[in-house]
Amino acid sequence: MRLNIGLVLLLFGLVSCAEDAPVLERDLRNVSELDIEHGRYLASVGNCVSCHTSKEGPALGGGVSFAVTGGLFDSPIGHIYSSNISPDSETGIGAWTLGEFARALREGVSRDGRHLYPVFPYTHFSSLTDRDIFALFVFLRRSEPVRYEPPKNELPFPLNVRSMLALWKFFDGSGEPFEYDEWKSEAWNRGAYLTLGLGHCGACHSPRNVMLAERSSARLSGGFLFDEVEPGKIRRWSAVNLTPAKAGLQSWSTNDIANYLRTGHSSKAGSFGPMNKVIAGGTQNLTPEDAAAIAEFLKSLSPIEEKAGAPPSAGTRKIGSDVYEEYCSECHKASGRGAFMKAPPLVGSAIVQSADSSSLINVILYGAHPDSRLPAPFGAWESMKGFRQKLDDTQVAALASYLRAAWGHDASSVEPEDVKRQR
Repeated sequence: MRLNIGLVLLLFGLVSCAEDAPVLERDLRNVSELDIEHGRYLASVGNCVSCHTSKEGPALGGGVSFAVTGGLFDSPIGHIYSSNISPDSETGIGAWTLGEFARALREGVSRDGRHLYPVFPYTHFSSLTDRDIFALFVFLRRSEPVRYEPPKNELPFPLNVRSMLALWKFFDGSGEPFEYDEWKSEAWNRGAYLTLGLGHCGACHSPRNVMLAERSSARLSGGFLFDEVEPGKIRRWSAVNLTPAKAGLQSWSTNDIANYLRTGHSSKAGSFGPMNKVIAGGTQNLTPEDAAAIAEFLKSLSPIEEKAGAPPSAGTRKIGSDVYEEYCSECHKASGRGAFMKAPPLVGSAIVQSADSSSLINVILYGAHPDSRLPAPFGAWESMKGFRQKLDDTQVAALASYLRAAWGHDASSVEPEDVKRQR
């Protein structure tokens, strides 16, 4: 995965500490099995375990690499490694107090006072309740200790100066506590809490401002990230619009959303790319009630429509239509509506219509393959092979452009140069 921090880190400074919250008053000697199991659940659905467990590494030992790029670069300029959050006293959080743990979650400040890089989504975790912070802490403290020191971050100056993160926190990085809306249902409030807080969906699915903080006015309307398209190859991905916009989740029902979160499959789409890790390592553990709550919250949002760019020319559409007929129509059908247990619909697809075409290009080039850790429910889609060996950049661009203009879609054209960057 890649965190786009940007050269704006040159401006970062210090941030003030919040007052101790009531969570600090809990007695750690008074811990029940329910507290521990509750913490286990939170750590799983919030992706804490997967982000802090490297491939074939010890659970919670850290060492997961996050490639860092600045806003002007399309290749990594450094790496950040997730920390050891096992209860080892020397390399993990075994010596941490509950208050220090709460401070890290709510302020992004480590035990020794160092500012944490925002690859750790403390701007979302700041909304966690006292009870949930306590449960997370006691679960982690009761986990198996791991004596492991993750690799040191590899960052050039001035990105390696942590104290410079503060000005960003002061202006853009300060999170807020969750506010219960008494005019909404319990399920809606639960869904909002999970989506905006523990699930930190906006970290990928929200656009960023010039300071690379999430734009609150366009929250959950789509964003981008960098991650692997195949082992060792990192490319840009678009994170779709999660509002009920035409180019978002307008055609998705609450059941579609809940099923997708828990299985990686719905009648509208199948999981692939970065979402595989999110679902397999996190949301598949959601209870049916919590998945339904998230779906209710997302469907209640005001749709945020994305501005369409220039449409493809008639000539480009003709080339794309011919490519589609030869390579795609057998599974996705001439209508674009897909086929049961074969291929998902392209009509109304958020991936197809996204303002950023990166994920659409990636799936054409590299295919779509669900994570092996995900269940295979009845009706699940087949895996899709990639076509990067069969189609050149012009053909892929024409195909993507055709898909983005067919069946009532009005997304912008895709250029061969866009495809070249993703290869």
